[in-house]
Amino acid sequence: MSFETSTLMIQIGMFGILVLSGILLFALRSHFKKVEGHNLTEKYKNWKWGSPTEARTKYPELDIFRISGTLQIYGVMVALVMMIFAFSWTTYETKVDVSGLLGTLSDEIEMETPRTAEPPPPPPPPPPPAVQVIATDLPNIETKIFQDQSITEETYVEAPVIIKKEAAPPPPPPPPPPMQEHEREIFKVVEDAPTFKGCEDIDDKAERQKCAETKLLEFIYSKIQYPPIARDNGVEGTVYVRFVVERDGSISNIEVVRDPGGGCGDEAARIVKIMPPWNPGKQRGVPVRVMFTLPVKFDLQ
Repeated sequence: MSFETSTLMIQIGMFGILVLSGILLFALRSHFKKVEGHNLTEKYKNWKWGSPTEARTKYPELDIFRISGTLQIYGVMVALVMMIFAFSWTTYETKVDVSGLLGTLSDEIEMETPRTAEPPPPPPPPPPPAVQVIATDLPNIETKIFQDQSITEETYVEAPVIIKKEAAPPPPPPPPPPMQEHEREIFKVVEDAPTFKGCEDIDDKAERQKCAETKLLEFIYSKIQYPPIARDNGVEGTVYVRFVVERDGSISNIEVVRDPGGGCGDEAARIVKIMPPWNPGKQRGVPVRVMFTLPVKFDLQ
């Protein structure tokens, strides 16, 4: 059995239980007050008890333990009702209405034509030729006298000292392979644009794109906080944030292109930084780096 209730119903139920318990306690107190007013001392002055166990209660009308079983059953019923309320308390995630922003997201995204590869820089000029100096006056050549270094049996020759060389340190690891040209290139227009995650199970491309825009707007306007400085000074406008969706879907190179001021640009950049990874853009079926420009509206209402 599935039973769901709202917070209002739980509050009404708990209030009803408290009221019922208060009425019950007030009724019991009034009853015992009324019985207490009777002259019970005269009534039980010469009373003969049937057994010693009956005599332990001086005035049976004031014995509250007679209804202890009923009070226990009432307590169990209250606990069961509270437990049912607790297990049936259903909360729902607050939905952000972004229907009024769906028509403007795609229009305000700035798509730029891709840049062509820049030509390589010209080679540096050749170095100037070395200047040769021709000596006109040659220095005097000294005549060296060679000494006789022949060895006889009486010649003492010292043993050479062998110096042990320390082992050379291992060579450093090779550097990572340089990124290829097609991996460094950032595309502005691709066949499959990058999309916000959450709509991968939709087959139709147009419906999947619309669903991804809705998820993106719901994420932005559920996390964003209007800057106090901008709110106090009545600053409104649209912030344009440019970033790159990498080949693995991560976000990099975040840059605020247009900022109305008052801290709106910093707040929009903060929202982009905490975004989860996207579905990367693809060119000819291969994930590529794509530049994306996102408009974020700040409107005081």
